[in-house]
Amino acid sequence: MTWHLGRLAGFDLETTGPDPLTARIVTACIVQVGGGMSVSPANWLADPGVEIPAGAAAVHGITTEHAQAKGSPAAEVVAQLIESLETTITGTGTPIVAMNARYDLTVLDREAERYDIEPLAARVPDLKVVDPFVIDKQVDRYRPGKRTLTALCEHYDVRLDGAHSADADAVAACRVAWRQATRYPQLAAMTLDDLHTAQVGWAAEQAASLQEHFRKKDPAAVVEGAWPLIPRQRETTS
Repeated sequence: MTWHLGRLAGFDLETTGPDPLTARIVTACIVQVGGGMSVSPANWLADPGVEIPAGAAAVHGITTEHAQAKGSPAAEVVAQLIESLETTITGTGTPIVAMNARYDLTVLDREAERYDIEPLAARVPDLKVVDPFVIDKQVDRYRPGKRTLTALCEHYDVRLDGAHSADADAVAACRVAWRQATRYPQLAAMTLDDLHTAQVGWAAEQAASLQEHFRKKDPAAVVEGAWPLIPRQRETTS
């Protein structure tokens, strides 16, 4: 059985902001789909411990007041997310599917660091990830237009109900990945190990190309190429 016909674990976060190094988790979903079994979602609402900016609340609909009243402590949510992902991955070999995985996995990693929790990368060093964003930019490089999850759902004929809610986005990412594998046989023919390794290279190439484009206007522009996780910076001592 190829990777796309087995069980997939969609993972998505809604957060306080766009910078994965500083964003805090507001809502999260891990949803298992495919493999001939029913959809099995798990959802979290966190009190991030900081104000949720109005712009972020406008996207996902969660205000600071709601998160404080209904959310669980952030450290508790982070620990549960990492434990749940570890169990899903190590128990069944299920890959994580995350749209723009570099963002979500980095946010989770920095939250773990913030609360002194053992990170997912340490618990599952052989982590396998499927990223519809990276794949789409590789298999259809010159298609014009946006490459948001909403745009990819339209392009790959995937229904997206409730965009910018973590559970809807997690399910949609899995469905897009499945469509990509059925539309591009070369993806379906790859083992999960080979696909993961290929995405590491593709993401680096994509970042280098985008950085070159940005440097035409800003010679100092830097685009992160690490995938699926931005590594923590080594501490320097004087």
